[in-house]
Amino acid sequence: MFENQNPDDVQAMIDRSDEFKRLYQRHRDLDKQVHDAELGVRPTDDMTLHAMKKEKLKTKDRLTYLWEHRA
Repeated sequence: MFENQNPDDVQAMIDRSDEFKRLYQRHRDLDKQVHDAELGVRPTDDMTLHAMKKEKLKTKDRLTYLWEHRA
């Protein structure tokens, strides 16, 4: 997420906002967990995978909102 943004701008946002930092890390963690589950590296039932994907999407939506409304 935010691969197309200037890394210095993303880091500045992480440094400036505790919420952004927390959500950014959570999104990265969920992305890895979902990826591992889809590859079969991490045994996960369908309901859990669906819940992780849903949380990841909500996290992404909030991060996007914070990014778009940064000062």
